[in-house]
Amino acid sequence: MKIEIKVPQAGESVTEAEVAEWMKQDGDMVEQNEVIVVLETDKASSELVAEKAGRLTVKAEEGETVYVDQVIGVIDTDAAGAKASAPADQKSESPKAAAAKPTGQILEIDVPQAGESVTEAEIAEWVAEDGAFVNKDDVVVVLETDKASMDIVAQKSGILKTKAEEGDTVTVGQIIAEIAVAEGGSAPAPSTASSSSSSAPAPTSGKTAHPDLLSVLPPAVQKLVTENNLDPKSIPATGKDGRLTKEDVLNFMKSGGSKPAAAPAPAKADKPAPKAPGLPVAQRGVEPKAERVRMTKLRKKIAERLVDAQQTAAILTTFNEIDMTAVMSLRAQYKDQFKEKYGISLGFMGFFVKACCEALKDYPDVNAQMDGDDIIYHNYVNMGIAVSTEKGLMVPVVQNADALSLADIELAIRHYALKARDGKIGINDLNGGTFTITNGGVFGSLMSTPILNPPQTGILGMHKIEERPMAINGKVEIRPMMYVALSYDHRVIDGKQSVSFLVRVKECIEDPTRLLMHI
Repeated sequence: MKIEIKVPQAGESVTEAEVAEWMKQDGDMVEQNEVIVVLETDKASSELVAEKAGRLTVKAEEGETVYVDQVIGVIDTDAAGAKASAPADQKSESPKAAAAKPTGQILEIDVPQAGESVTEAEIAEWVAEDGAFVNKDDVVVVLETDKASMDIVAQKSGILKTKAEEGDTVTVGQIIAEIAVAEGGSAPAPSTASSSSSSAPAPTSGKTAHPDLLSVLPPAVQKLVTENNLDPKSIPATGKDGRLTKEDVLNFMKSGGSKPAAAPAPAKADKPAPKAPGLPVAQRGVEPKAERVRMTKLRKKIAERLVDAQQTAAILTTFNEIDMTAVMSLRAQYKDQFKEKYGISLGFMGFFVKACCEALKDYPDVNAQMDGDDIIYHNYVNMGIAVSTEKGLMVPVVQNADALSLADIELAIRHYALKARDGKIGINDLNGGTFTITNGGVFGSLMSTPILNPPQTGILGMHKIEERPMAINGKVEIRPMMYVALSYDHRVIDGKQSVSFLVRVKECIEDPTRLLMHI
């Protein structure tokens, strides 16, 4: 029996995903419930597991854009009892000693279909050179489209013959290379200057090491390595054939892996060279440096959604300021008892979630959304909490926040914070939000205008608590103050409602007993 692996539905607005990483390779044996592929959408990463044990056939490459219900792999359950290991005669030969035996078969490499609207790509890099021997599953070429980068791998081992140059624009279906299939061969080990000189150890996969390792990493791995300035050569690899996986990078970072040490400063000359008098620094032989980094699929989607929000909604922002004295006093009084009972710290976000829930009951337009010519009013509050992750901004949703206690809200926020830190936030965690809170204050922001999270019509922005002189009962006192901002869709919410909503939040925070009394 053959089981198809399809791209699952991942939310109402999500129609496509990117194959971030195959945890198993084409032809591998997989076990039931084993993670076999990681997909990335504009909202989150999701892991697909094998429904049954069997042999995997891959039908979509890493970096390829795929669509909901598209078949990206097949599991042959009839092969579950077959051995996944190579024949004994192949095991007995070391890669260095094995000799390639031509079979006469020519395997063509063409440009794959990468989405309905994608008709062409650019050859970004030939990882394997013309005439080189490539092993099965070696990355031979990197293609770039307007949607994503694609690593094209060799389906069989043999001699590579390229038919297009780097930088060429090629079309879907065009033959860009051929492989003269051979059996029993392997990529040669790197040569050394002399037999007596020491040489670097060969890669664990037995493949020829490429000088720019970042160019052959899966997109998800490349993003992590680039953003954290890591040296991929220093990270232990556990993937097939010694490949570096996303989990390898995360484990390396958790175990204390850090940025590569800076090179030692060159020894100073006895007499420093005189500076050119009167010349600007930029003209003294110091060349300005710039780095070009390709946007990830997630970052591009975030950008598209933010621009779309600005262009399709009538966004307006209203501001107010809140005296945080009462909440800070309450928190200081009960934080130890709260942590002892619930095992979590008492933060400010829980108070703002409760305050917003109370305000949304009085001003339901702020909790509504537009659907064509209709306005949908929600009789519940699914509170989105914006969090910053390594992949970009995400908004996990606390379901039915209006029915939760302060402790339950703080527990939910901590739960999502841990999932965000570990990169485990899934599609279901992001769906169904009716209103959003974002806290720029954790980064030191004093005031900002948050952008709506479509299709929601309101978002509250919290900011840094700053001590300021305030007039209290005719006297000047120093109080901890916070600016708050409400961005809203003026098509649904009038100015009176938006201002009144923000005043209601202010009242609840400045007098927290209102939250208990619901007044």
